[in-house]
Amino acid sequence: MTLTNRQAATLCVALSVCGLLLVPTNFPGLSGDARLTLVVFALATCAWIGTPIDDTYVALGAGLALTITGVVSADTLFATLGDQTVWLLICAFVLAAAVARSGLAARAAAFLVTGARTVRQLTHLTTAALVVTAFAIPATSGRAALALPVFLALARALAGRPRLVVALALLFPTVILLSAVATLIGAGAHLITVSVLWESTGERIGFHEWLLLGLPLAVVSSHLAAEVVLLTTTRRADRRGPVHLAVEDIQRHTEQRVTGPLSQAETRCAGLLASVVLLWCSEPLHGVPPALVALIGAVVITAPALGTIRLKDALATVPWSLLLFMAATMAMGVALADSGAAGWLTSGLPGDATVPAWLFLAVVVTVSTAAHLVLQSRSARSSVLVPLVVASAAACGVDPVAAALASTAAAGFCHTLPASAKPVALFADVPDTPTYTPRDLLRLSAVLGPLTAALVLAFALAVWPLLGVAP
Repeated sequence: MTLTNRQAATLCVALSVCGLLLVPTNFPGLSGDARLTLVVFALATCAWIGTPIDDTYVALGAGLALTITGVVSADTLFATLGDQTVWLLICAFVLAAAVARSGLAARAAAFLVTGARTVRQLTHLTTAALVVTAFAIPATSGRAALALPVFLALARALAGRPRLVVALALLFPTVILLSAVATLIGAGAHLITVSVLWESTGERIGFHEWLLLGLPLAVVSSHLAAEVVLLTTTRRADRRGPVHLAVEDIQRHTEQRVTGPLSQAETRCAGLLASVVLLWCSEPLHGVPPALVALIGAVVITAPALGTIRLKDALATVPWSLLLFMAATMAMGVALADSGAAGWLTSGLPGDATVPAWLFLAVVVTVSTAAHLVLQSRSARSSVLVPLVVASAAACGVDPVAAALASTAAAGFCHTLPASAKPVALFADVPDTPTYTPRDLLRLSAVLGPLTAALVLAFALAVWPLLGVAP
């Protein structure tokens, strides 16, 4: 087997790190469990970066290695599957399957975009519709799959304006990725972040808290990105022409019904989804955990007489691989904290009197924004970065919650290459439809990358402190 340059470099780094850690005389302040944890963590990170092995397989192997060596107990490893965040994601996918089956999401999107009369209106109404889907569909890949038929209908209705179609093709994945930060269920990486914070600091971020901090950032970053897409992809002549889209134009190009009165299934779905989101947001008033609310909603939406989808069909849409990945990486996070490995990694950092909070956060945001060039999986990026960020923040006197949120939000930028994120890859290859090229992505990323990093840093330093999370 011939190794690529990237694989060879990754293998050399992994072997070098492991060799240094396994020599007992090196790093005298490091315990045996901490050495084993860092070896496993380094090998897993290098496997995620430089090999085509499935991310979940690597995470499970790492979790198993930590358990067999006694760094974490078997109970700790298996208990992660019962974590509230795992149940929240399972039930959210069941709810999302019911919404997708009913056609409610496609109808809402069509209703919004057909109100546009100019290119800029179409762009921002599409952006608003995509931001709203973050409340109904967990995970960015699921939202991209749901939005693809709507994009195809728009592309066919605007077939005479290819540059505008390319801009829309670029807009959909861009907004899907940036708006995920709006909700706790927007990406699996968010649940990993919440779990790491809980295990490391004892602080648990609820749905309403994440919504309060993430939704404003999602709205601002998504609409700014929409303007950047327009300016970097279209010409002035493309933006000047009027847009005439009727609901019938969308209906002709999609199998789901987007006209006429709501069906009984759509009405039940809309009512249940609104109730679940309302209960999530009002958790401080009633005290019912978000995972329990989601479970109630999932049971109701799949009930034989009342539901709109069978439980068996809904469970088939759950990304079990992602759930196993989350559980295994939670165990890795526990090992980093309990073995003392995370504390040892941050022990050499200067105290809070030396490192200003803005400088620490700027480094965190910069590294997290660029991390997609090395780690393509968003969940893997959070699994590697967030435990180190949380430990480093505590050592430097920075609020770990602010640092973890900034890192997770910045990691949502992953637009540079088609392989950087599943939604980008999905919309990059649409048969019989003009779409973007790698050159278009690079042009967009050159502007959007620094802009996203600056915006996240501005929120961490100026906006989130007003909402109770100061660095």
